[in-house]
Amino acid sequence: MSFSFIRHGEELLSSRRGMLQATGLTLSGTAIAMLAGRESLAASNKTKSPHKDVGILNTALGAELEAIAAYQVGAESGLLQKPVLDLAVQFQGHHKEHATLLASVVSKLGGKPVVAKAKYDFPVDKLKSQADVLRFAAMLEKGAVSAYLGAVPVFGDRELAKAAASILGDEAMHWAILSNALGDNPVPMAFMS
Repeated sequence: MSFSFIRHGEELLSSRRGMLQATGLTLSGTAIAMLAGRESLAASNKTKSPHKDVGILNTALGAELEAIAAYQVGAESGLLQKPVLDLAVQFQGHHKEHATLLASVVSKLGGKPVVAKAKYDFPVDKLKSQADVLRFAAMLEKGAVSAYLGAVPVFGDRELAKAAASILGDEAMHWAILSNALGDNPVPMAFMS
């Protein structure tokens, strides 16, 4: 894998951190994750700082939309073998569910949900093999984990924080599965930072 491919992935993660920092977050690590407590997220309306929470939710929504687009690039690349393609489509489906829910909550809190970009700057010219696609997806999932990790403690509404932590779990599972598929250690550390 070339250094420029890795550097491009780091730039994507850096831009996610910048988006989150613009909403008042300080992130540790890389970027987003799972949704098990979605009922509490969808039902939540008692936030003390809805404007700040809407900003955090919209940042997460933007990252989910980016992940959906990235998995689409991978699926359409022709580089993924059948079982891996099925898994990528499943993970994309998770991101679609996250995005639908996040957009709904942003609207419920009186905000305007962000929409997907017309075009994302993915390193498609660097995706030459199934391993390249998996490494790119793993990098995005790791970034998602980090972003949710940074977001959870700053939500004004604790129910939103719990739901975001649930999404974090999903993203962490995606990252671990992709890492394992690449032959990397799927759980390289005891704590996320």
